[in-house]
Amino acid sequence: MGFRRMGWHDLLWIVRLFVLMQSVHVVFSWGKHGHYAVCKIAEGYLTKDAMATVKELLPDYANGELASVCSWPDDIKWYYRWYWTSPLHYVDTPSFKCNYKYGPHYMADVHQPLHVGFTGDLGGSTLKVRWYNKKTNLHHVWDTLIIDTAVKTFYGSDLSTMVRAIQRNITVRRTKHSIFWFLVFLFTSLGLELYAAESVRLACNFAYKNANPGSILEDDYFLSRLPVVEKRLAQGGIRLAAVLNQLFNFEVKIGQSL
Repeated sequence: MGFRRMGWHDLLWIVRLFVLMQSVHVVFSWGKHGHYAVCKIAEGYLTKDAMATVKELLPDYANGELASVCSWPDDIKWYYRWYWTSPLHYVDTPSFKCNYKYGPHYMADVHQPLHVGFTGDLGGSTLKVRWYNKKTNLHHVWDTLIIDTAVKTFYGSDLSTMVRAIQRNITVRRTKHSIFWFLVFLFTSLGLELYAAESVRLACNFAYKNANPGSILEDDYFLSRLPVVEKRLAQGGIRLAAVLNQLFNFEVKIGQSL
């Protein structure tokens, strides 16, 4: 019996770790600040059981903070042994197919519009522009520069202040009711195609619009796109929380019954 209990405990730990990494991977589509923001927002909506499980799985250096490790896949994808993970960070859309449909098997990055960008320019990576006076590419603008500029311009260079401002604008009710989070989880699980379609639409209507090769993107572009970025960060956080709440709360009940 002792061996059986130990086996189930080990199996559950492995399953929880796998689920955590796969669930968090859904939001790995931004720069470091974007990753932090999405996971920090999610933390605020985790149930007690889900938060306890997350903390158990985090490395010691995280100090119990999920947001502190959310950029890990980006940090390691440049190492030789992790090269194979690079394609997991994006989904390609045939160029100019703004109504392209995705199957639910695309468990990839769906909340940053250019991570489902066009194949012809590698999601904006080869589309050279200027961000104010800085040479860059459109993909980097959406990964990092819109968020970084907002933090410096409106939030005193404090990312946490920006995250709190986004959280104040979230209308989802803070609740521990399992039925509520199950419904959000169900919609999230069934909605991956929808979320990819959302990003394709946003890429066409906002990211690529008025951003031609050699364009100088300044206040007009920045101020009109920032609300889109902030909304996607909020959506990513809520959807991540829904997945973790439902899966880890269910796992706790299973573990207690063994």
